[in-house]
Amino acid sequence: MHIAVIGTGYVGLVTGACFAEFGVDVTCVDVDVDKVEKLKNGVIPIYEPGLDKIVEKNSSAGRLHFTTDLASAVKGAEVVFLAVGTPPLPDGSPDMSFYRQAALDVAKAMNGYKVLVTKSTVPVGTGKWLRDFVTENLPEPTEFGVASNPEFLREGAAIEDFMRPDRVVIGSNESRAIDVMKELYRPLYLIETPIVITSLEAAELIKYAANAFLATKITFINEVANLCDAIGCDVHDVARGMGMDNRIGRKFLHPGPGYGGSCFPKDTRALTTVADQFGVETLIVDAVIDANERQRQAMIPKIKGLVGDLAGKRIAVLGLSFKPETDDMRESPAIEILNGLRAGGASIKAYDPVAMEESKHYIEGIEYASDEYDAIEGADALVIITEWNQFRALDMEKVRSLLNEPKIADLRNIYEPADMRALGFEYVGVGR
Repeated sequence: MHIAVIGTGYVGLVTGACFAEFGVDVTCVDVDVDKVEKLKNGVIPIYEPGLDKIVEKNSSAGRLHFTTDLASAVKGAEVVFLAVGTPPLPDGSPDMSFYRQAALDVAKAMNGYKVLVTKSTVPVGTGKWLRDFVTENLPEPTEFGVASNPEFLREGAAIEDFMRPDRVVIGSNESRAIDVMKELYRPLYLIETPIVITSLEAAELIKYAANAFLATKITFINEVANLCDAIGCDVHDVARGMGMDNRIGRKFLHPGPGYGGSCFPKDTRALTTVADQFGVETLIVDAVIDANERQRQAMIPKIKGLVGDLAGKRIAVLGLSFKPETDDMRESPAIEILNGLRAGGASIKAYDPVAMEESKHYIEGIEYASDEYDAIEGADALVIITEWNQFRALDMEKVRSLLNEPKIADLRNIYEPADMRALGFEYVGVGR
């Protein structure tokens, strides 16, 4: 089978590379000439473990191609994935301008039956709009199918998520399109991956609903953690007791400075916007968005309580990306926390294994370290914001000797309070 993937951002590139790994002939299209040339030369524009090897392997095998020529890619494809960006507008709704342009370019290149598949996260009703819009812009009448195939990729684990997903959602109102999509995903049938076949509208809503629920779960345990701090008990004990209930589950019960990234903030806001358009209240999701913002801000007084007046203090920060195993700084809690510390008069020296270059687009006025210990040396306190594995077993004797004062604010709870205090640290976590 030959497919085209429009857009070589995070979703498009992972999708194209992984389908090529299944043996599909894939052409990835992007309007960015420089990006396409770099991809042809094996230069990956994002950090995702294992992605570079899959791209190199399948490019060398002749299954994965990169081009700026959308028309030729579409003409030779049986399935066309639309995986362009839909960034949030100021009102929280997704910016559909890139998607609209891609749909127009695809329509002009249609030369026979193809299934047009939305991979981007889009508002409910986009599939119906796509059918009408493409039909209006076809050079001549041509049959085609429309489907929604939302992605559920976790940054840092995207390859595994694509190759061994919890489920694959295929939404379409046309049996022919569904059959083509089932054939494309046939390799996953062999490992008994659940395939959810549903309507276009339900598939579009599933993505928003799933992310909003996970965001709710994170926000709930953060609020419980704040209560634990007030009461004087350990949120890890509470989360463990909750998670053993199979109706609740253990995942996403990890307190911290709030969720971030490219999906949860955008999708929760987009879900409320969609609901508003249909005249439906989303009181829970509205509260989640507000509580998550307050959780980030709550980290600043927690740090101030540890170090006192921030003016003139030097703070060491470990971790800048919104989560480990990615350089993604979008909506990272580190942005607001570091800006808040700087506003209080503190100076920052930070280290992140991969996100420091990217962070320069989001945070100004901070110094970058060459490694963890370089960041810590001479600081008045250490703040851990992202739980990279290499931060989980720091040489604490060395850390204590490098700090001006033995103070740690562990915003990801990667260390045990009793152990830290036994080593002589003044330590605060989240809900500990």
